[in-house]
Amino acid sequence: MLKHEKLKKHYRFTKEDEELLSSMQSQMSSLSNSFMDEFYDFIWDFGSTAKFLKNEKIISYHKSKIKAWFENLFSGNYDLQYFNYLYKIGEIHVRIGLPTHYVNAAFNFVRTFILKQIHQSKYDEKLKYRQIQAVEKIIDMNLDTLTSSYREEELSKFLALSQFERTILGGLKKFNSYVSLFLAASLVVVAFFAIGLFMYDVYLLFFSDIELEQGVLTVLGSLLVLWAAKELIHEEIKHLQGKGFALEAFIMFAIAALIRKVLIYSLSADKINELLIIGLVIVALAVAYWLINMKNKHSPTSE
Repeated sequence: MLKHEKLKKHYRFTKEDEELLSSMQSQMSSLSNSFMDEFYDFIWDFGSTAKFLKNEKIISYHKSKIKAWFENLFSGNYDLQYFNYLYKIGEIHVRIGLPTHYVNAAFNFVRTFILKQIHQSKYDEKLKYRQIQAVEKIIDMNLDTLTSSYREEELSKFLALSQFERTILGGLKKFNSYVSLFLAASLVVVAFFAIGLFMYDVYLLFFSDIELEQGVLTVLGSLLVLWAAKELIHEEIKHLQGKGFALEAFIMFAIAALIRKVLIYSLSADKINELLIIGLVIVALAVAYWLINMKNKHSPTSE
């Protein structure tokens, strides 16, 4: 069985589905201009779209291809040539480095747009239900075919490695997972120490001759460190689940520890030099934290 036929079988895409989609072609073609306007409003909101659509010539070409693809969704002819055409689109996405997140988000928009038109049509409910099923299948098969290019690209890179390189790569991945677990366990230990520090400062506040103002500020500083440790553990959990490494969480923890020092030293007149140095370090860390956040907000993978 050919690959595209197997795909249709897995999605239970039948001749009836093809006929239903073909019967919708006239209606959807009449909406293609409206679709294009809304689609481009949507993708420009990604923020990094201009990196891929760099000038008017590329935009015009891209628009013609998107419009043709949209109308072909309802061609009723889903043969090997159609799926090869989709696969080539996926290869282009891989070549230009378009994140799969953008592809998935765009398909979600397409799905929503079409289903909205079906719901607003004057057809009877049974026909609408069958049309929705057919549309869901063809969109999922399109997405499956396009993203397969990404999967095969990753696989080809892995297979291009020698057996020795693959062994080293596998060993490094295992070692990295062990280090991540060790780091998570270490953060838990740090959190327990932060709890101990907080409780010790509370004890000093009530059962020592420390000044009330200094005691309160010290307790607040310890509480800030404990909060930062909790956030650090939260970020490490997300890292273990496959998300990116949050360097800003470590910076935030360092800032919290330094702020605790500032709160303690602020009551001592002979600690002016130390306060100035710590203040400069806090400012530097805050700038680094801001720069990392700005970079994350404008990077394609974070949008």
